[in-house]
Amino acid sequence: MLSGEGPIFLQLAQRVAEDIINGTYAEDAGIPSTHDFAIFYRMSPITSAKGITMLVDQGVLYKKRGIGMFVAPGAREHLLAERRAAFRQQHVAPLLHEAELLGIDRDELADMIKEKDPS
Repeated sequence: MLSGEGPIFLQLAQRVAEDIINGTYAEDAGIPSTHDFAIFYRMSPITSAKGITMLVDQGVLYKKRGIGMFVAPGAREHLLAERRAAFRQQHVAPLLHEAELLGIDRDELADMIKEKDPS
């Protein structure tokens, strides 16, 4: 089930994107229909279509008219690049900023990261 924060259509798009990243859906493989997603996640077909359309707009999925939706070639790499960029912006940049404020140089920070038990 979808139980994360935010709009349900966005949660669905994120779930499908994660399934592409982890290999559940390979390149050029079909994905379930918006109707199937709606039934499985107990949501409106309009909501599921909105989530899938988001991925089509991002170039992650493509539609074969009358057949269904498929994973676009290069989708996994595209999603990984986006997630890495977001990770850098949301986590690494603030970490570096805080380390600088505390007077922790990058070598010391790297040592902290390499430690197995950060306590």
